[in-house]
Amino acid sequence: MSRVKRGTIANKRRKKVLKYTKGFKWGRKSKERAAKEALLHAWSHAFQGRKEKKRNFRTLWNVKINAASRANGIKYSELINKLKKANVKLDRKVLADLALNEPKVFAKVLEKVK
Repeated sequence: MSRVKRGTIANKRRKKVLKYTKGFKWGRKSKERAAKEALLHAWSHAFQGRKEKKRNFRTLWNVKINAASRANGIKYSELINKLKKANVKLDRKVLADLALNEPKVFAKVLEKVK
């Protein structure tokens, strides 16, 4: 009878886990048990990070809009309030981009809501 080599699926699984942990420190990149544990934590933090990224960008946009609007003589909160009342449908991302790259256009938007 010929010999049957086993474990191809298990080896594949182990290699996959270790592939994901490339770049991790110490034994977490080379030892299967530590690598699995590290991945459990890493992936949960990655999920949280994707949510946090959206919050961070929104705060950044708010800061940029506030700086540009104060340079034009109006506070951020007043600007947002007036934009809503004037029914201007520009979101914060677009407003921040205008404030940074197109200050004249941003000033025209402010004139429209004043």
